[in-house]
Amino acid sequence: MRSILTDNLGSLPSRFSPSRALIGVLAIVGCLVAIWAAGNIFEHMNADQIMVVQSPISGTLSWYKDAGIKWQGFGRVTKYHKRRQFWFSNRNDQGKKGDESIQVRFNDGGHAMISGSIAYEMPVDDQRLTLVHTRYGSEEAVEQQLIRTVVEKSVYMTGPLMSSKESYAERRNDLLQYIEDQVQNGVYRTETQQEKQPDPMSGQLKTVNVVRLVTVNGLIVRSDESPLKTFGIKTFNPSINEIKYDPTVEEQIKTQQKAIMDVQTAVAEAKKAEQAAITAEKNGQAQAAIAKWEQEVIKAKEVTAAQQRLQVAQLDAQAAEQKKRKDVLEGEGEATKRQLIMNADGALDRKLETYLEVQKVYADAIKGYQGNWVPNVVMGGSGQATGSNGAMTLLDLIGAKTAMDMGLDLKAGGAARTRPRQ
Repeated sequence: MRSILTDNLGSLPSRFSPSRALIGVLAIVGCLVAIWAAGNIFEHMNADQIMVVQSPISGTLSWYKDAGIKWQGFGRVTKYHKRRQFWFSNRNDQGKKGDESIQVRFNDGGHAMISGSIAYEMPVDDQRLTLVHTRYGSEEAVEQQLIRTVVEKSVYMTGPLMSSKESYAERRNDLLQYIEDQVQNGVYRTETQQEKQPDPMSGQLKTVNVVRLVTVNGLIVRSDESPLKTFGIKTFNPSINEIKYDPTVEEQIKTQQKAIMDVQTAVAEAKKAEQAAITAEKNGQAQAAIAKWEQEVIKAKEVTAAQQRLQVAQLDAQAAEQKKRKDVLEGEGEATKRQLIMNADGALDRKLETYLEVQKVYADAIKGYQGNWVPNVVMGGSGQATGSNGAMTLLDLIGAKTAMDMGLDLKAGGAARTRPRQ
């Protein structure tokens, strides 16, 4: 074993000769070069990217817009996103970390920092892509030197078109619209005019500088064309997530808002009171109308009842009139009937009944009398006494008188008739 190790160690210097070491180093360098060459011969591109390859010899730019493995040929590769969101935000989770918001100055001297974003798309034709690439050379340079510059200029030129208070409330949408329009089409040409406007706090007139857009034939005149339009870069979907005003401006806006709210509250309360008065008046009118109609209902009921009583009375009168007529007719009929009976027999039946009743009364009176009704001896014309028939003679006289009083002719022959009284 020892002899074998000795032989091997003795042969090492002969195996690691300088020529062999050089060959090994060259082999390693060749492998590294091959690896490097393989990485610079082809390049992979994603679907959301645009890639340009600059030839290492001629400097020619070759543009690729579809995804896949592309020929690089040791050229310089630069990639751009087809669509990207540019952030000018003060939030760490939007864009780069740190505050990238843009300052704006309004026509009342107030300052604010605008935070938001805007999306943009790269052009698709080689000519404009080459123009962008030769001017800026990278996506970061396009965003910082082109997109941000245009947005800052548009924000700066939008500020004088309104006051801090207007940007805070009623013209906030205009602020965003003006920024977007100037970013895409170019900044406006403006002119400054002095006007007297009421102070929002005191209401007194004061002179203010008002910046107005210059228009020709109803179209807004622009100072220059937007560089983005020149390079074929399109912007869309702008947004503002915050407008941070200076503390002084913020306090002034809050004070103005409070004053306006107080005025609006006072106006609302006045309108409410006015409406309450109107409501009370209407309620009073409604109640008066209700009371009036309640009286009308009572009146209608009373009138109806009176009409009913009148109709009943009229009907009662008509009924009494009819009863009267009936009674008269019945009386006339009865009288006519009696007259006819009287004319026919002289009311013989009733006279006989009366005669019999009278005779009964006399008979009853005589029946109970025990004395003499006439003198026992009465001298007649011949000188003869007639006492025996004096009572009968008295009865005959009474009967005759009764018959005479009733008009009876007891000696009449034929049909019994009464004779007229003398």
